[in-house]
Amino acid sequence: MASAKDILVKPITAQAATKLVKAIHYSGKVAANSQLHFGVFLNGKLEGAMQFGPSLDKRKIQGLVEDTSWNGFLELNRMAFSDALPRNSESRALAVAFRLIRKHYPHIEWIVSFSDGTQCGDGTIYRASGFVLTQIVKNTGIYRMPDGEACSVVTFSDGHKGGGIAKRRHGYREGEGATRFMKRIGAQKIPGFQLRYIYFLNPDARQRLTVPILPFSKIDEMGAGMYRGKARAKQATAGDHPEGRRGSTDPHAPN
Repeated sequence: MASAKDILVKPITAQAATKLVKAIHYSGKVAANSQLHFGVFLNGKLEGAMQFGPSLDKRKIQGLVEDTSWNGFLELNRMAFSDALPRNSESRALAVAFRLIRKHYPHIEWIVSFSDGTQCGDGTIYRASGFVLTQIVKNTGIYRMPDGEACSVVTFSDGHKGGGIAKRRHGYREGEGATRFMKRIGAQKIPGFQLRYIYFLNPDARQRLTVPILPFSKIDEMGAGMYRGKARAKQATAGDHPEGRRGSTDPHAPN
């Protein structure tokens, strides 16, 4: 039986990563701004992908860690693994990817990622991989469209680039404004939470964190627990759940 030690993690093309993410990520969408792509192989077959790139609201996120340079951090935009991968593949793949980033991009000090507690999970993989929890907020930006698709409100901002396909598909009128548009078409906010996690490639950067580190128990306290798209009563902090097999990152990137 294969184990996590049998996987191979290496850079892949954007095209290969995009194809896999679209096939198995729960959102069915990729982050158009991803720049760094790692594939996860088992027996020579691509079974997983991790995509890293700048945050959409980069200036705001940059301030989470004081004195971070403009290119000193990345966001883990997408993480999608197939069920063919063995248990604990997620945390092992992240560890390998982080080693490669440290080696080839030493100016990158930390990684931020968001766990979508409205449709997927609350970040068990991140907790098992050494991330710290820095925010839990009720969802305000992910809406269920009348056709059942989940979309970020950011996609329908007039100044936002990259959301043209979704705007045309859902009948957005330029200048209308995202909030007014959502109300007009009857889109509904998806209940749940968004959780923000940070991993420090440079341990010294942790001392410059400008926001509190939250205890994982806060997830239960706020009722933010979710596993495979279902609210759960108890938090699991050890080991990897396969929530990342459906995709563990927040679908706030443009459609």
